[in-house]
Amino acid sequence: MEHEIEQVVQAIAIASDPSQSALYQQALGYIQTIQQNASETWQLALRIFVDSNADGRRKYPAQARFWALRVLDDFLDNRFEPLDQDTFQTLQQAIVNYIQSEYVGGPAEVDAPFLRNKFSHTLTLFFLCTYVEQWPSFFTDIFTLIQPASQTSTAGFNRHISLLFFHLVLEISGEVADQMIKSARAWNEVRHARDSRVRDAVRDRDAAGINEAVLTIVDENADRMRRCRENASTQESTKELGDAIEVVDWGIRTFGSYVGWIDINLTVTQTTVPLLFKLLADASLPIRLATSVALLRIVSKGLKEPSDKLQLLKVLSLGEVLDALEDKTRKQQIERGTDTDEAEESYREALGKLLNVLGLELTKLIDEPSTPEAIRAEALLYLQQLQPVMLRFMADDYDDTASTIFPLLAVILTSYKRSKKVSPEPIDDQKRSFLANLLEVILLKMKWDGEAEPDDVDDDDNAEFEKMRKELRTFMDSILTVDQDLVTNAIRTLAINTMTAYQSGTQLEWNDAELGVYLVYIFGEINKTGGKGRAAFCHAPAIQDKEKKKTDYSAYPLTSHGEMLSTLVHSGIASYPHRAVSLQFFETVARYPDFFKVRKECILPTLEAMIDIRGLHNDNPTYRSRLFYLFHRFIKESRNEIQADISVTIINSMRDLLPIQVEISEPEEPEGDLLSEAIKSTMFDSQLYLFETVGILTSVTSKNPEQQGALLLSLVKPLMEELSANLQLFRAGTQDLVPVVKVHHIIMALGNISKGFPDYPVTVPENYMAPAVKVFAEVAQAILVCLEAMNILKPIRDATRFAFARILATAGPSVTTFIPPLMNNLLAHFEPSELVDFMNFIGLLIHKLQKDMFDVLDKLIGPLNAHITAMLSQTPSGTDEMRSQSETKKAYLNLLIVVVSSKLEGIFTSEQNSGSFESFLGSMLGLVKDVSDPGSQKAALSFFSRCVTVWGQPLSQPSAPNGHPEPQGLPGFDRFIYEQLIPTAFAVPSLPEFNLKDGQILVVLHEIANLLQTVVKVREHEAQTYFATAFLPSKGWPSNAAIDFSTKLRELDPKSFRKYFTDLIRESRASS
Repeated sequence: MEHEIEQVVQAIAIASDPSQSALYQQALGYIQTIQQNASETWQLALRIFVDSNADGRRKYPAQARFWALRVLDDFLDNRFEPLDQDTFQTLQQAIVNYIQSEYVGGPAEVDAPFLRNKFSHTLTLFFLCTYVEQWPSFFTDIFTLIQPASQTSTAGFNRHISLLFFHLVLEISGEVADQMIKSARAWNEVRHARDSRVRDAVRDRDAAGINEAVLTIVDENADRMRRCRENASTQESTKELGDAIEVVDWGIRTFGSYVGWIDINLTVTQTTVPLLFKLLADASLPIRLATSVALLRIVSKGLKEPSDKLQLLKVLSLGEVLDALEDKTRKQQIERGTDTDEAEESYREALGKLLNVLGLELTKLIDEPSTPEAIRAEALLYLQQLQPVMLRFMADDYDDTASTIFPLLAVILTSYKRSKKVSPEPIDDQKRSFLANLLEVILLKMKWDGEAEPDDVDDDDNAEFEKMRKELRTFMDSILTVDQDLVTNAIRTLAINTMTAYQSGTQLEWNDAELGVYLVYIFGEINKTGGKGRAAFCHAPAIQDKEKKKTDYSAYPLTSHGEMLSTLVHSGIASYPHRAVSLQFFETVARYPDFFKVRKECILPTLEAMIDIRGLHNDNPTYRSRLFYLFHRFIKESRNEIQADISVTIINSMRDLLPIQVEISEPEEPEGDLLSEAIKSTMFDSQLYLFETVGILTSVTSKNPEQQGALLLSLVKPLMEELSANLQLFRAGTQDLVPVVKVHHIIMALGNISKGFPDYPVTVPENYMAPAVKVFAEVAQAILVCLEAMNILKPIRDATRFAFARILATAGPSVTTFIPPLMNNLLAHFEPSELVDFMNFIGLLIHKLQKDMFDVLDKLIGPLNAHITAMLSQTPSGTDEMRSQSETKKAYLNLLIVVVSSKLEGIFTSEQNSGSFESFLGSMLGLVKDVSDPGSQKAALSFFSRCVTVWGQPLSQPSAPNGHPEPQGLPGFDRFIYEQLIPTAFAVPSLPEFNLKDGQILVVLHEIANLLQTVVKVREHEAQTYFATAFLPSKGWPSNAAIDFSTKLRELDPKSFRKYFTDLIRESRASS
């Protein structure tokens, strides 16, 4: 075996050094094979780990010995039966000898401390295999080794064995009782049973001894710490102190690891509690943290009887201790000032967690229905005594400490809300006092740190603060549920006091100012009893919508929120020299535009602030970008309150912001489409809001059409000139992307200016916006010229589609002459993904232009249908193509439904398209039969329902009472209904793939029911007779069943018939 061991050790050395490329893989494979066969190779590994030279030092290098322990781990882990006696004795003897030589008489792996941790894990695995049946004296043997060593001059327990013992118990607790470790493993019934046996055996045999040993060692070393601190002058005492601290630290960790699964009467005694509290306030931070964890586990230990649990908490008297420690550490925190000590802050955090768990355990006693009333009352009193300490922790400047008590706070507030729901009576004084103090802390914690930089969007601390604010808002909402007036009055008072103080010239810190404005911002969400619209801001009587614009609301008193907003605007706080404050101001005024409808005098000062350097003209690009959106939102909602001359002034003050700047930066994905990457610009996306805003402001001048036309032309002319210049550069063959990006951006800008105008009215007044419409026609012509030259570029096609949708919506039929060339250029080059956008675009045009789209659609629908049919006939090559086909089909069906709904169905039977009408209907029937795509099935059925309503009308109808003829049907369509549509509608539910348990399939079935009722509604008695006497009997239906079905088809309302039809199909499929 010696030769083999040397080979293995050599292979481990090679495998640890990847630079030895020639032999690396071979060596790695060799040692992996040995490890995989641990049941045969464990003896070799054992020798590598324990063998020593004549001088007592270990024979093999640390890396080989570490690998040997891994092999032993593989051999011992997942072994749930006892070892054979020879194997057990071999391992036991080797391990005991190793401990005696290395830990009792040796250096305890001083040169390779990582081996100590690894060995304790291996020893734990051996313990789990053997303790119950083969090595019941395991702990007794370990205790023997811990006793004072006679060969040393220093009295006390063997430090190395003590630490090994602690690590060992920690490992054992982790393996048999730690739920986090257990949940990370796959469930194993045998392991679970083994762990239970080990726990029971430890409790029966050794729990008392383990606990006594741990606490005795801890106590003895705590005493050593005291002596060393008293004589801290020598280097020797300093080292001894470090050693003692290490032992106590690991001892308390060990104690904390088992308190949850051994008898509480062993761990909580008259001697342990004082020891724990002494260590909780020790000078050593690691000891304090370990002690806090141990106490936390004691507090959270489950006990069957509520009285026992309460007694445990009373014995610990943690509330008083935590109160004193919180006070002490807070004073130390104040003394440190700006000199942050993160280690000490972690201790306060640990104390907060301990208080949180203590409180949660009390709430469990209070909320448990089986808890005796006397116990509940005592627990409630204890919890109330903890509340002031809890609030002091919550008020900590460090959010990690403050948030430790959030779980407890959430439970307390939930309890208050539950009580309020049961009894709407006012809350008692104790609860109200607590909630008032809590609200004060919440408002304090909602404030930014004075040294924070909110502008820095990449700052993780800023993100954490925003998250904290949201959590605090949740608590505020809970208080609101219990006592709304308390919250609204506190917020109103703080906000108005802040604004008033600023207005009076008081110096405010920026974070105080920002909080005051923020409270106005959130008040609308908080004030649940506030009205909607204008009623949220003033106490006005109910006024009909048509009268609201004529009403002078200035005569009515303001609500609390109205007062806050009025104070906000008049305070001038928008001028506060910190962007976080002014931005919060603009966020707030943009959020509540209805306020400005009741106090119109506040509009001008708000607009002035938005336009100057406080807003749109600020020097910070990110800030300015956000203001573009907020300004747009404010103008959009307040357009009816802005006079024409003011809107012109505003536009003139914005002109310097309208020039489009293009900077081509390095693409994020070098292998991607360079043009698409170049077009991406967050700043330009924000600038588009400005173009829409100037469109809105221009539309305000509609009472003077000539002025409006001139103003619009002054805005678009520079853009069109630049459009022409960049188009010429493109035509000249430049390879620079800037001209293309400029063209794209300008087209988008022109579209957004149009977007600011109202939609073309259904009833058009005489000379409606004639000058402006003429300008938009020029804009459309300019964009079309660019498209004709650049239609090979997808971004230009996308931008054109967007711009034309807006221009057509604004200018209406005046620009429809551009649609045919627009369509031709959009379809000259297009990608499959654009087809969906194109059809949605056509649907939008139909909605806007109605009958004016007939000629365009008449030419378009034939080629479009042929293209779609050909595309859908192809088998998709992958998931992406399948998704693309599905989206295209859905968009196409939606377009067809829009065509029929808009009374443009004549395009299908026109002279140009009549020849393909039957094949078109056939392809639509194919979609109805395709069970694999229920969404398209439903849409196709909906389309046929509309077709039946239009084309299924009887051909000869008398005139309606008003003298106008009734709608006429399509010759032959009735035959299609009876011969193809109805048979298909009945055939689909009988298909084996038609799964009624699928919700989407159920929707399809309901659509079939709607179609059948539509047929009877349109064809009336003829259709009912057909069902009762022809179709259903031909399918084998008994006469009475056929008559019953046709009667219900006519008489039931749609909802009732859908239910009837669904039940009928279910019964039919179940019987077949």
